[in-house]
Amino acid sequence: MARKGLLAIAAFASMAIAAVNPQLASVHTIYILPMAGGMDQFLASRLTARGVVQVVADPKHADAVLTDHIGESFETRMNDLYAPPTEKSKDAASQAGFTAPPPPIGTFGRGRGSFFLVDRKTRSVVWSVYERPHGTRPDDLNHTATKIAGDLEGDLVKAGKAKK
Repeated sequence: MARKGLLAIAAFASMAIAAVNPQLASVHTIYILPMAGGMDQFLASRLTARGVVQVVADPKHADAVLTDHIGESFETRMNDLYAPPTEKSKDAASQAGFTAPPPPIGTFGRGRGSFFLVDRKTRSVVWSVYERPHGTRPDDLNHTATKIAGDLEGDLVKAGKAKK
């Protein structure tokens, strides 16, 4: 009896591992936010080289945003990137003759190994992975970025977006 229970649990666990968010299939372009240690540069390189998704330099052309943190500072950054300006702020900016630059993004305290792909419009996390770099050397970061790109590619295949 215990053996049947273990087999059922193992079967259920394997189905959960194989499942991916169906929203992932709608992601074709991503914008990568700055990350600790320059990980964003390595990820852009690896994702582009694999042809997993198109990495864009203009956040307004992205379906999703790749980040190494979520929370209040992420929400603020998303508002800076995507919230339409209010009429009051547009009038004040045009009268002054300029628009204020977005606040600087610090990287202290980030880069703990979690990466999130967030839908630009719904702001829901459509994919995530934990892959902590083994060090801060470029080879370590490149190795981690290669693993992340491979994981994303595999999940895109499962979601039906990409062909292996």
